[in-house]
Amino acid sequence: MSLARIYSRAGVGVTAPLVTVEVHSGGGLARVSMVGLPETAVREAKDRVKAALLNCGFAFPPGHITISLAPADLPKEGGRFDLPIALGILAASAQLDDRRLGEYEFIGELSLGGELNPVKGVLPVAIEARRAGRKLVVPAANGAEAALSRGGRQYAAASLLTVVAGLEGRDPMPAARLQTGAEERIGTPRDSPPGDDPDLGDVLGQHIARRALEVAAAGGHNLLLSGPPGTGKTMLASRLPGILPPLTEQEALAAAAVASVSRIGLDISRWRVRSFRAPHHTASSAALVGGGSKPRPGEVSLAHHGVLFLDELPEFSRHVLEVLREPLESGHIVIARAAGHAVFPAQVQLVAAMNPCPCGYAGDKSGRCHCTAEQIQRYRGRISGPLLDRIDLQVEITRPERLLRDGCDPKPERSAEVRRRVIAARELQLRRAGKPNALLSHAAVRAHCKLDVGLRQFLEDAARRTGLSARGCQRVLKVARTIADLDGEPALRGEHLAEALSYRGIDCGSSEE
Repeated sequence: MSLARIYSRAGVGVTAPLVTVEVHSGGGLARVSMVGLPETAVREAKDRVKAALLNCGFAFPPGHITISLAPADLPKEGGRFDLPIALGILAASAQLDDRRLGEYEFIGELSLGGELNPVKGVLPVAIEARRAGRKLVVPAANGAEAALSRGGRQYAAASLLTVVAGLEGRDPMPAARLQTGAEERIGTPRDSPPGDDPDLGDVLGQHIARRALEVAAAGGHNLLLSGPPGTGKTMLASRLPGILPPLTEQEALAAAAVASVSRIGLDISRWRVRSFRAPHHTASSAALVGGGSKPRPGEVSLAHHGVLFLDELPEFSRHVLEVLREPLESGHIVIARAAGHAVFPAQVQLVAAMNPCPCGYAGDKSGRCHCTAEQIQRYRGRISGPLLDRIDLQVEITRPERLLRDGCDPKPERSAEVRRRVIAARELQLRRAGKPNALLSHAAVRAHCKLDVGLRQFLEDAARRTGLSARGCQRVLKVARTIADLDGEPALRGEHLAEALSYRGIDCGSSEE
């Protein structure tokens, strides 16, 4: 009669809480009992583990085996507990020396032949195992993902026999390693955007929209582009990731952890590349913010520290758009279910595009629009005021007639040139407040966006004239601070405030008026 204790980890959102797998081998009738809120895939582990042990040449204990997954009130799902259960049975039946098991954490699904199959959510497990000071054993197919958590000791095993041989000291387990060519990217920000990113130099004309895109990138501000079809709204939005600053290592780990627990999985070749998610306007609210009986991240969380692009914004369901309001403000999403809740990060930069009316040509000089005022109002009313209030820059794009006549812009700036200015402005913000301007708190706005008496009156007059809310005024100040940072100016000036107001559709003329 013996007891063995093995450490593993569950998956709850992007966290990996510790699970202690205890196995007791005793007398009585031959059967296996499993307790600790195991779901169907976990309960099926006893059959997979038995077949794997027998096919690897081990004996399956004949008596009553009790398997406990603690804590008992934490739901367990998936095949990730197969490996620790198998090792626990071997240790409890004296087929494996258990003296070193406390130094390790194990995760992996077993095939009937004893091979280790990959599982989802390995990166959060590797991060938590490193913090706990334990070694981690994962399937060989998950080795590169586990190696992203630098500083720990991770091992990638192909089979149960490899793990047992390593624990007994007969044959060391292979260390988890990054894919070839990925080593130089770890810990080193990209000096330039990836070569396959769309370049801003392809956008001809549209100088106001390009300027707004640069301001949005420098301060992390949300952006709305409105204009007739064919004016380059989608083209501009797709070029935003190429001018954003590189991800820090912590940001890259946070974004990769979300991808790791998602259905799409983690693509290590995109390490330190900001994501660009563009869901179709038919997407449901669960697809956008996440959900399901077993909560999974949605498009907002998959765009964490990247760009969420919503094309044809008014075509999205109003209910779907309204669920964006909270994550845009808080930077995270809480999905509550009867069995518990999961928290997913959602620090995204929203870029949206829309037509000015149902037909798309309101205000166009071609005169093609025949929409009534009521139709236009109803169309634009699909986007609520509170959601619009959370979008810092709202830019109208017109048809570039000069380009149609003259051919092309002589020297359009490339993404690399704009990106250098954006990085310089972002570094100023990080040194000053530790975060981009778009994330400044109210207290930080008061501290870093100070206005003299004249500018304060100028902003109050503009807000009173246009009905700008208090939150809207705060966001105007943040945008003005970003514009000043791009100019390298320590103090806000009238032209910075006037430009920021213009991005809210407010024509103020001069601050001296």
